[in-house]
Amino acid sequence: MIVSPPAPYVGRFAPTPSGYLHFGSLIAALASYLDARHAGGRWLLRMEDLDPPREVPGAQAVILKTLEDYGFEWDGEVVRQSERLAAYSETVEHLLERGLAYACTCSRKRLEGFSGIYPGFCREAGRASCDAAIRLRVPECEYAFVDRVQGTFAQQLTREVGDFVIRRRDGLYAYQLAVVLDDAWQGVTDVVRGADLLDSTPRQLYLQELLGLSRPRYLHVPLIVQPDGHKLSKSYRSPPLPAERASPLLQRALRTLGQCPPAGLERARPRELLDWGIVHWDAERIPRRKTLAEATLG
Repeated sequence: MIVSPPAPYVGRFAPTPSGYLHFGSLIAALASYLDARHAGGRWLLRMEDLDPPREVPGAQAVILKTLEDYGFEWDGEVVRQSERLAAYSETVEHLLERGLAYACTCSRKRLEGFSGIYPGFCREAGRASCDAAIRLRVPECEYAFVDRVQGTFAQQLTREVGDFVIRRRDGLYAYQLAVVLDDAWQGVTDVVRGADLLDSTPRQLYLQELLGLSRPRYLHVPLIVQPDGHKLSKSYRSPPLPAERASPLLQRALRTLGQCPPAGLERARPRELLDWGIVHWDAERIPRRKTLAEATLG
């Protein structure tokens, strides 16, 4: 029996330009970067700019500048999802033609009271006018995977999610579709991201299966939550990352991820801290939790 060697590691960081990077973003960027570089792999940068109405003018440029200020170096050109619309459209048409997706004209009001789980009202509607969302049919089976930090995670798609949207009524493509297609297109082998996306993963596993795409490994880092219980996010007034505090915030991020930079690095520059992190990275030290309270971080 001939065993193929494992594919070279390809990781990525994929921020949404609906605001600026904050400390929670730094945690995800740092974990994905160190995991890739420690494995001798590539680290790609992708702008998930699928929702123009929510995009903050100038945010893309600020995000790139912040990453540079914090010492990050990515491989290749920045990919923008807004440049990939033809690929998303082709896949949606393919799924419609196979009867795996259908048009849905349900309003938000009609779906109230179903706890976000689609009850299947339009399952037999087939194709419709462009004033409709496109939903993917989900099977009555469980999708599970073993996350490198969070452990085994399973979801019964019919019961816990229902048929989900892959193209919105306004014509914008859904995250679930775009992320699967882009990760496959870029050859991503390892997805490192925040634990808020843990329950999106089974939907993505199903899409990968339908489209004959390989399954990457997953690592979901804990979310940083504020004292009121809200996660740090661009939409919740989380402060942007200041360039002048790059070194102390990188040290704080390393400690949050369970890494222990020595005292001799207290005044190190961002690039020195990243170089230390690459050599000493140990994903096994990441706290096995979905959330971490911001107030408890050192």
